[in-house]
Amino acid sequence: MTRPTSITTLPYRPNVGLALFNKDRKLLVAQRADLPGSVWQCPQGGVDKGEDLYHAAWREMEEEIGTQNAVLLGEHPDWVTYDLPPHLLGRALGGRFRGQRQKWLVFGFTGTEDDICLDVQDPPEFTAWKWLSVQDILSGNYDLGFKKNMYETLLPELEKIFQDASASKDWTRTSLA
Repeated sequence: MTRPTSITTLPYRPNVGLALFNKDRKLLVAQRADLPGSVWQCPQGGVDKGEDLYHAAWREMEEEIGTQNAVLLGEHPDWVTYDLPPHLLGRALGGRFRGQRQKWLVFGFTGTEDDICLDVQDPPEFTAWKWLSVQDILSGNYDLGFKKNMYETLLPELEKIFQDASASKDWTRTSLA
């Protein structure tokens, strides 16, 4: 297989993003273990060849935060793309992709905080996690790394999807236990 000669000809990696909200309407964000500083993001991960988005989302949730105690409430209507910054091109994502093409799914968390476990993978992808309001995440007090612009647009839209779904059904009474 011939590798593309230009970064702009590299494809986007298929990916699923997880917007996991708790009963207090706060979003789970986690601190990346593999980036310098204190970079925070929502759980996300690649979609394997032949895997559907929903299976990928549940798999990634289990792999990254150690639980599937959630209910799917909705999804963002569009695919969202982001490009890797120049210093990561050719290194991140196996050097085969220019960035990621993501489908974002919105979940309501039905478990307890004890259900969240970051050391399911070896090495873990995250070192810490928090429940934060979208406003707190976007306040500038949290480093969102090179995905900052994407999150500034995306998080309010995901919060709206969550709020609309929460108004139409009482997912908080759902329990997987």
